[in-house]
Amino acid sequence: MNTHYFEDLEPGQEFHSPGTTLTDSGIIDFGLVYDPQRFHIDREAAARSPYGGLIASGFQTLALGFRMFFHLGIMADSSLGSPGIDELRWKAPVRPGDTIRTKVAVGEKRLSRSKPDRGTVRMAFTVVNQRDEEVMTFTTIALVACRPASPAAVEPGA
Repeated sequence: MNTHYFEDLEPGQEFHSPGTTLTDSGIIDFGLVYDPQRFHIDREAAARSPYGGLIASGFQTLALGFRMFFHLGIMADSSLGSPGIDELRWKAPVRPGDTIRTKVAVGEKRLSRSKPDRGTVRMAFTVVNQRDEEVMTFTTIALVACRPASPAAVEPGA
């Protein structure tokens, strides 16, 4: 898919990623490094927890949810980062064997007044599992570059 610049993104537009399946070892490895709570790193302790078994860290779900969108290539050359995430909600546990995928809906967009080569675009992310159940939602405020001027549009000698 080609890069979408600020001008190409329209409110209501949606993008859908392919899925990725989480494994016991992937969940534990992530948990050991970034979120070492017992229900992310210890199968036996997780079985005795309120979750009844191992679950992925919400931060792992967040990272995977964003990565799946980014790998679509939609903003590969136009992303300028983000000033933040709003309304992050972990709605259901993600377990070993679950396959998650990301749906992204373009929301409000605004051209920058001080930097006319970019704008902000609100993007609503929904991560779902293989049963199409929402496991996480969040909204990003993406900084997106405007389409660069084509070399033909620049006058020779200018």
